[in-house]
Amino acid sequence: MEFKQSLARRIVVVFALMSAFVAGVFAVGIVATVHVVERKLTTISLSGNLHRLLMMDNADDWRFQPDKDELFFATEGQGDLAMADDLKPLPEGFQEISRDDKTYYAMVQTVGDRKYVLLRDQEDLKQRERLLFTVVTSGFVLSIILAVLLGWMLARRVMAPVIRLSRQVRHRDQLLEMAPPLSPDYAADEVGEVALAFDEALSKLRAALGREQMFTSDVSHELRTPLMILASSCDVLLETSVLDPRARQQVTRISRATEAMTQLVATFLLLARDKDNVTAQGNLVTLRATADELTEIWGKQIEAKGLAFIYRPDEAMTGLYNQTFLHSVMGNLLRNAWHYSDHGFVSLTLTPTGFTVEDSGIGIAPDQQDAMFEPFIRGPEKRGEGLGLGLSLVQRICTSQGWEVSLTTREPNGCRFTVQLLKV
Repeated sequence: MEFKQSLARRIVVVFALMSAFVAGVFAVGIVATVHVVERKLTTISLSGNLHRLLMMDNADDWRFQPDKDELFFATEGQGDLAMADDLKPLPEGFQEISRDDKTYYAMVQTVGDRKYVLLRDQEDLKQRERLLFTVVTSGFVLSIILAVLLGWMLARRVMAPVIRLSRQVRHRDQLLEMAPPLSPDYAADEVGEVALAFDEALSKLRAALGREQMFTSDVSHELRTPLMILASSCDVLLETSVLDPRARQQVTRISRATEAMTQLVATFLLLARDKDNVTAQGNLVTLRATADELTEIWGKQIEAKGLAFIYRPDEAMTGLYNQTFLHSVMGNLLRNAWHYSDHGFVSLTLTPTGFTVEDSGIGIAPDQQDAMFEPFIRGPEKRGEGLGLGLSLVQRICTSQGWEVSLTTREPNGCRFTVQLLKV
């Protein structure tokens, strides 16, 4: 069974349990020892007192009186010394008996044809045992309290370097090339080993991220030239009159795909650069300008598929945003709605904090919605030849820019994607 508790709390619990065990063993040992010793001393005391009483036996008169908490009886005794019927069957030796709602220690001895019984009331002994039990219990509770306090103080002292290390890893940007190593700040102990392991892991991660950024940047940069050639060639072909309607339609599709690829390459190139300078890179546009541009592109395609396209720009927010990123996020969501809707509508609504894209398509089950933003995850109906990177790219851009994207189910069917550009 795995206990999901903090290390500090585990240390306190271990101290408390250890102290409870040790104090409990000592408490039980003390109580048991006192009980055995008192029983042994009581046996010796009663045996000695009974022996002295018997030594003073002269004829039928007893001049020696027992202790105040003792009672003496003898067969054929007279008056207070007369033995009651319940005492006559007692065997010889030391024992415990109950009579008249009281408990007694009894020492029984037979001399000749006469039986002698010496009783001692256990009330005083019980009071001492209760006092001892109270003292032992108080010591047990006090030891646990002290153990908890000591464990808490020790846990704070032991966990201080661990907490410090975790805060450094959490709050310092260790992925930067100029980030100082963590291990020199710690002693050569277990925490120092953890810090050294962090340094090694972060060094490897920085190298991997550097290679990824370099690869993405190089590929994106190299793809620009062939894409420009494709775009210019399509423009030249579309300006000529030698193409028949079918060929012109295909060239138009190539031109549109080239434009989308160029936009995607620009997005990847920006994401591969320094995060702190991403927003400042490229042109800044308003939400309304980007929505108007994409409405011209996707509105026609959505309507050509037999769907109704609804555009609500009245409550558009103000502010400037990175054109490439905003264009990519909104364009991917519109393309996704167009791709997975066969009838009904697709709507784009601008709000005071961002925008919403809704559709009446096949929808996504609630238990699969979070996974849709993972790379290479596609919808329930894998249409076309896509790789499932569109929503992943949307999520990555929103995370990079501090935006928020969410997916909810639209009743009776369809999806609703909400992008918050301004946190409320």
